[in-house]
Amino acid sequence: MSDERDFENTDFLAHIRSDDGRLVAHRLEDHLIDVSKLAADFAAEFGAAPWAALAGIWHDLGKYREGFQRYIRQCGDPDAHIEGRVAGPEKTHSAAGALWAQEYLAEVDKRSGPVVARVLAYLIAGHHAGLDDWFGGLHERFNREDTIKEKCDALAVAIPEAILKPSAALPDLNTIRTDQKDNIPGRFALWVRMLFSCLVDADFLDTEQFMSQGKAEARSGFMPVDELEKRLAERLALMAHEVAERGEAESQVNLKRAEVLRACLAKAELPPGVFSLTVPTGGGKTLSSLAFALRHAARHGKRRVIYAIPYTSIIEQTAGIFRSIFGDENVIENHSNVEVDDKQETARSRLACENWDAPLIVTTNVQLLESLFASRTSRCRKLHNLVGSVIVLDEAQLLPVPYLQPVVDVLRLLVKDYGVTLVLCTATQPTLESRNGFDQARQLRGFAACEIREIVDDVAGLYGALERVKVHLPADLKTPSNWEHLAPQIAGHDAVLAVVGRRADARELYTQVKAEDRAGLWHLSGLMCAQHRSDTIADIKQALLARRQALAAGQNPPPIRVISTQLVEAGVDIDFPVVYRALAGLDSIAQAAGRCNREGRLDKGEVHVFVPPKPAPPGLLRMAEQATRILWEALPPEADPMGVERFADFFRRLYGDADLDAKDVCNLLRVGQIGDVNFRTAAERFRLIDEAEGATVFVRYKRNADDNAIDMLLNTLKKEGPQRWLLRKLQRYGVSIYQRDLQRLEGQGDIEPLGGDFPGLYVQSFGNDVLYDRVLGINVDGAPGDPALLTI
Repeated sequence: MSDERDFENTDFLAHIRSDDGRLVAHRLEDHLIDVSKLAADFAAEFGAAPWAALAGIWHDLGKYREGFQRYIRQCGDPDAHIEGRVAGPEKTHSAAGALWAQEYLAEVDKRSGPVVARVLAYLIAGHHAGLDDWFGGLHERFNREDTIKEKCDALAVAIPEAILKPSAALPDLNTIRTDQKDNIPGRFALWVRMLFSCLVDADFLDTEQFMSQGKAEARSGFMPVDELEKRLAERLALMAHEVAERGEAESQVNLKRAEVLRACLAKAELPPGVFSLTVPTGGGKTLSSLAFALRHAARHGKRRVIYAIPYTSIIEQTAGIFRSIFGDENVIENHSNVEVDDKQETARSRLACENWDAPLIVTTNVQLLESLFASRTSRCRKLHNLVGSVIVLDEAQLLPVPYLQPVVDVLRLLVKDYGVTLVLCTATQPTLESRNGFDQARQLRGFAACEIREIVDDVAGLYGALERVKVHLPADLKTPSNWEHLAPQIAGHDAVLAVVGRRADARELYTQVKAEDRAGLWHLSGLMCAQHRSDTIADIKQALLARRQALAAGQNPPPIRVISTQLVEAGVDIDFPVVYRALAGLDSIAQAAGRCNREGRLDKGEVHVFVPPKPAPPGLLRMAEQATRILWEALPPEADPMGVERFADFFRRLYGDADLDAKDVCNLLRVGQIGDVNFRTAAERFRLIDEAEGATVFVRYKRNADDNAIDMLLNTLKKEGPQRWLLRKLQRYGVSIYQRDLQRLEGQGDIEPLGGDFPGLYVQSFGNDVLYDRVLGINVDGAPGDPALLTI
């Protein structure tokens, strides 16, 4: 790693840090050489090491400027190296290397040099502010007088020859991923973004090694994938033994779960590519899909498993299960709500962004998909660690429909170009193959016919064997019921789950049911922080277990009634005899039905669909609700409304009525004749959650009077600053709210800025006991993540 020198005796500085008031220097030449080597190692995984090596050796060339060196020495600020943190023409440095690449490479190779320089220009010029558009961005920037002066100032000093004119061979143009192959737009853009990830992560890691004085997070010692596979096999064997001891091994549900697991282990031996795992809810697909992923990774040399889940609200349950098997150190739980705007970052917050270096990542669709289209350094940093991985998309039917075309394009590219094996895991499999029709402009450009291999051989037979519920539809699918009418029906059941589409609806229905009967009532929604939801789900599970034991003993157990948003429909392992579900997309109703008679202890569970007082909000949710209504209205009375054959019809109707590239992202990422791509504009348009509308508040949730976990974490943050392990724990106490609510709450003194290294993040004011309700969560009327806005 880079040498450390006395501050006064170092010729050119890359960074400085303060050791008890003594300034220590990070030598610029060492930094450039080390970043070049590390970035090349990362890019070697997809055959692009020479490109990353050049980007690394020149990325901070502008720091040789006399003005920059004078500034960093005079200010003594560890943040001085971050471009944009301090105004002034002499503080910038990210464009000098890009301009030098154009000049030098045009001279040494007149044919290939300009193309290489164009690629390096994106990488080097964007390593602080992010990838930019060519026209309207870099093209204009490179022609400004101040940018040209930046390069001239840098070259005016005695830069070592090994830095300025490295002896390594120039990159091979044949390694460029071009859009023409397979006619998938965005191939070149993803390749550049992967290179950018290599550069940014290498830069951050080398800087972290210096800034943390050797105390950076350990980047070795992770359990190898084959050992993870053995750990999981041991846990599954233990679970099977426990089921046998309870006398439940021969139940239809457990027999089919074992069958699904065997299919996953067998099909994991097949060559890498695209797989689907279509299993009814309650069929054990979470651990079976992980078993497939780990065995496939071990057999085929894959580096890690990325397990992507649609809702932030339930990621903690899956991550908790995985951590209980593999240990905290081998699992990263990565949400999307603890990030700082690049324009406001500090040295420490810059280094604390996630890079997915563990063998098992549990993340959200938002985090994974937005990163694949991102321009920001903090989001792009992790991308090169997707290379050679297994990606499991849990609840694949919830891929964002308005962005489905660019999403399917990038998934296909990951498989074709970067050695990714993709698993589409769901009870309601979407139709992602290419389709032909009269309106070609509205047809999905998807996977080839038969390219997606199903892991379960007899899906229809599996569904038939695991049919455990009777679905009751309302007499009129267009006439709504009011909460006052529904509340006594729900309160009339001793054990019931009611699922609605909005947080406000959950709150209103909870209030109405509570007025009917105050005992045994729980609430679940995204207005509760992750830790609160985890604790509540654990309490519900414990209550359900106690109820079963009481009934088996001939006793009369207390009631259990849960009012929830749709967050309970994905990955939450609970089992109720009765479920009520507001009319929604067929896939959502099927997921809710999967929480009914999940273990098959009853002959049939009862699922009641009702039309809520308000229709779904305009957009995708209303289209999904309407598609379900049309599908059901056309069914004969004897037909099963939830038959497995219904889902293909549902998704064809939903996708056929929707614009699958509503923001024109595909065209923005097509490469032009001179290598021009609209990176920044595409990233700004690919927003599954509008960051301009939302903000994160850390709430002081406490399970009981003795719980001081959040206070300890906040105190550590204030004392030691942001670190990845700390952010991973803090995100469990974050809740997203609208900016309008944020301003009101801050004005009232209910919340306050976190300050320090985290501008833009807020915390519940100390001593404020009103903001966060122990049952309902944060006291606001809505939040970004409300299903009305978040459909993934």
